[in-house]
Amino acid sequence: MSDEPASDDSDDPTAREMHPDDDPYVLQGSQSHPFWAESVADQILARDPDDPIVIKGGISPSGVPHLGNMNEIVRGYFVAEALRERGHEVRQVFTADDRDPLRKLPRKLADLDGNVVELGDVNAGALGRNLGKPYTDIPDPFGCCDSYGEHFSNLIERSAELLGIPVEMVSNTELYESGEFEDVTRHVLEHREQAREVLSHYQDKVDEEYVPFNPICEDCGKITETVTDIDLDSGTVEYVCTDMEAGDQTIEGCGHEGTATFREGKLPWRFEWPGQWQVLGVDHEPFGKDHAEGSWPSGSDVARNVFGNEPPVPMAYEWFTLNGEPFSSSSGHVIMVQDTLEMLEPEVLRYFFTKDPSKARDFNVEHLDHLVDEFDEFERNYYRETETESEERTDADEKAEEIADAAYSPTIRPTVAARFDEDGDPVSNPERGSVAVVDSIRRAQANELVDGPFADRVRLPYTFAAVLGMTDDPDLREEIARREGHVPEDAPEWVTEFALSRVSNAREWARRTSNEFDYELKRSEMPDVDLDSATETALDELAEFVATHDDPDEIQGEIYETAKRHDIPVGEFFSVGYRLFFDDEEGPKLGPFLAKLDREFVLTRLRREG
Repeated sequence: MSDEPASDDSDDPTAREMHPDDDPYVLQGSQSHPFWAESVADQILARDPDDPIVIKGGISPSGVPHLGNMNEIVRGYFVAEALRERGHEVRQVFTADDRDPLRKLPRKLADLDGNVVELGDVNAGALGRNLGKPYTDIPDPFGCCDSYGEHFSNLIERSAELLGIPVEMVSNTELYESGEFEDVTRHVLEHREQAREVLSHYQDKVDEEYVPFNPICEDCGKITETVTDIDLDSGTVEYVCTDMEAGDQTIEGCGHEGTATFREGKLPWRFEWPGQWQVLGVDHEPFGKDHAEGSWPSGSDVARNVFGNEPPVPMAYEWFTLNGEPFSSSSGHVIMVQDTLEMLEPEVLRYFFTKDPSKARDFNVEHLDHLVDEFDEFERNYYRETETESEERTDADEKAEEIADAAYSPTIRPTVAARFDEDGDPVSNPERGSVAVVDSIRRAQANELVDGPFADRVRLPYTFAAVLGMTDDPDLREEIARREGHVPEDAPEWVTEFALSRVSNAREWARRTSNEFDYELKRSEMPDVDLDSATETALDELAEFVATHDDPDEIQGEIYETAKRHDIPVGEFFSVGYRLFFDDEEGPKLGPFLAKLDREFVLTRLRREG
C-alpha cells in the first residue's frame, strides 16, 4: 500500500457514514463457511462479477518486503483458489505503487536473494540524492535492476514465486506512462470540486486551491504538489516545484515552473487507490487494519461519489507480529519469505495464512515447531488419519475437518506440482519447492495426486527431524527414522526422500535459534569419558529406567534421583551425560532431549557400549 504522509490524515471525525456494503470487517460475525476464504468468495459472487474476477493487493516500495507484506498476496491467493474451485477464471494482480516519492532513507534493504543489509552496505547515495523522486526514477542501490522500484518489485514477485502463487505484478509507473491512468486522472481533475468536497471529510488542508494531481518536475525530477492551472483539452497542468513535507523533514523543491501532461505525474493516494480499482476492474482487495481505519473509508467514498463506481469487496486483516513485536523494515525487525523457507516447507508457510485473518497472529521463530505440529494435524485432518471408530467427534473436530477439506488442497497443490511431473510421476530432488498451478488440466491432475499417491507421504515430527539434523550422515538419518518407525520399510523412494527433506529445515531452525537441538550429536563413536564405578552403576540404572519410560519429565526427574541415590553431585552427573552424547560440558535439558532420541542409541550410550 502507498505510504502517503500520516500528517495528511484529519483528526476531526467528520467523515460521512460509510455505505453498508463497504464495511471492511467482513469476517466479523457469523460466516457462511468454516474457512474464511470460502465466505469471502460468497460475498464476491453475490455481486455477480464477470470473469475474469480480479483480486488485487499492493504495496509501496518503501522498505524491505517482509512476511507481513505477503498478507495481501497469500490471503488473496486463497480467495482466488476458492473461486477457481467453483469454475471461475481469476486474475490475481499486485500493484507496486512505484510512482510514490521516496520520502526518507530506509535503514535496511534487501538484495534479490533476500539478504537484508544495512544502508551503508550499498550505494546509499543512489537513494540520498533522490529524495522526493518516484521510486522508478531512482537508481537501484544494488546496481542489479533498472531502478529501486523495479528491484523492490522483483523481490515481491520472487517471494510469490517461492510460494507457488501466480501473481501478475503491475507497475503504477507503467499504468501512468502507458496512458491507462489518463482517463481516470482526467475524470478526477474535471470533477475536482466534488473530489475536494469528498476529500475534505478525511483530510486536513483541503482548500479551494487544492488540485488532486502531483506532477513530476521536468527540471529536478521530484514530485510536487503545487498545480497552478489545468487544461483538460490538452491534458496538461501548469505547476511550480515547491517543497514537500515528509514527516519531520522538508524535501526542497527547485522552484521550476513548468508544464506536465497527465502521464507525467500521479494522483494523490486517496484518489489513486480507487483509480486502480477502476483501471484494473478490481472485484476484491484484502488490506491491513491501518487502511481499514484510514484510506479505505475515503477510497470507497471516492469510488462511489467521484467515479460513480462500486468499490471492490473489501477484507480487513489483522497484522502479524514477529516474535511478539511489530514488523519494522526500518529497524530490520523482519523475516522474509526466503529466510522462512530455509526453516519450513512452503506448504507450512502457506498454511499459516489459512488462519482467520480477523485475529492477530504472531510468527514466533523460537516456536516454529508448534506451527509445524499444527500443520501436520491440519494435514491429518484432511486425510482423516486421526479418526477412529472409538473417538467421539466434537464440534471443534468437525470444524477442523471442514476447514481442512476446503483449505488443504490449495495449500498443498504448489508442492505437489513441484514433486510430481506432468505424467504424475514423482520428481527426485525437485529444483523448486513450489510450482504455481494455473492450467485447468494440470490443476485437475494435481487434485488427483493430492487424493491419490501423495496421501502416502510421510512427515517426520519436526523436533525428531531436528534431532536427526545433529548428524550429517544421510544414511544414518534414514536408518534412525526407519528404526523408530517413522518411515515404513516398504516406503517408495520418493516418500523416504520427502520425509527426510524436513531434516534440513529443522536443522536450520535449530541453528538460527540456538535451541536445544543446535548441538553435534556424537553418534559414530563414543567420546572418551573417564568414569568411576559409582557413576557407571548410576548410568546403568538410568538406562534401565529409560528402557521402560519415555515421558520427558519423568526421565529428567530420574536423572536427579539417580545422582542422589549414588551420592553424585547432580551437576556433575548431568555433565557426564553431556560428555557421553555431545563430548561437551553443557547441552540441552537432558531428560526431554533423551526422550526425543531413538531409544536404542540412548541405551547403548548410557551403557557405554558404543
